[in-house]
Amino acid sequence: MKQFFTANNKPTRNIKFDTYRLNIRNMQLNNDKMDQILLNFLARYVILSEEEQNVILELAIFKSFRKGTILLKEGQLSKDAYFVLQGCIRCYYIVDTEEKTTAFYTESETFNPPGALNHTPSEYYVDCLEDSILIVASSETDEELFVKYPVLEKLCRLVSEDLHSKSQIAFDNFKISTPEQRYLNLLEIRPDLAQRIPQYHLASYLGITPQSLSRMRKRLVRKAS
Repeated sequence: MKQFFTANNKPTRNIKFDTYRLNIRNMQLNNDKMDQILLNFLARYVILSEEEQNVILELAIFKSFRKGTILLKEGQLSKDAYFVLQGCIRCYYIVDTEEKTTAFYTESETFNPPGALNHTPSEYYVDCLEDSILIVASSETDEELFVKYPVLEKLCRLVSEDLHSKSQIAFDNFKISTPEQRYLNLLEIRPDLAQRIPQYHLASYLGITPQSLSRMRKRLVRKAS
């Protein structure tokens, strides 16, 4: 292979090629990591054979979204469900031009809009609060695939039932708690959210103003000291 030399007769490196090769390697490592995150999540529900794992990974559609991207709008029909591999997405309503945040979804969490299951228009919006990597899957999974791999149908059913149960429990707890109790519960169950999301989104989720949230935080700090 022909060598390239500098003026002092030392071989030079092909920086562009080395950078490209490094980027390809990093992409592969990143994809392997994402695959494992998904498989670890599914392992909570069923034991999958290697063939079944490969089928799921082939079906998985990994997509990157920039911060601020709106995934779903009010009135929009969608067949998609989302699994968060990296990042944070938010659900919110718009009431009298004001956003009312209802939920956040972060790593290893799944969001399946009710409209995707019952084929009705969405009643709310979904957007990305951070640059995110998501698996986007259609709710209309091929029936032939379920026939060939019955465990996949079982998996979909178990995940859906679990998500519905957790959502109902969270909603019931939210209704009967005060903003302070909601905030303390959030810190206990999902401490990362308080650091990751803007204060005005957190305040909207708690049902208070950003000013009230700031005063509440200061009060809680005084209590703890």
